[in-house]
Amino acid sequence: MADKSLNKTELVAKIASETNQSQATVGGVLDSLFAVLADSVSNDVKVTIPGWLAVERTARAARTGRNPQTGAEIQIPAGHSVKVSAGSKLKAAAK
Repeated sequence: MADKSLNKTELVAKIASETNQSQATVGGVLDSLFAVLADSVSNDVKVTIPGWLAVERTARAARTGRNPQTGAEIQIPAGHSVKVSAGSKLKAAAK
């Protein structure tokens, strides 16, 4: 695992310095990116940035689970999740 992390504020500052844009502009672009991703996923539209990543909505079937406190069986309803897949360029950067 990575020992270091980069939060949104630090990411915005780094992108702003590398692109000579204001942090407000970069923050607005990132907020718009996240809004478009959320809207696309909620409408079952796959978003792909070739070589970097793909984001899509997945379906989970209903299933039987167990209450960890009592051991009683419970029914878990069907639902949705989000799958994020790394592209080839992102995978190559991790080597």
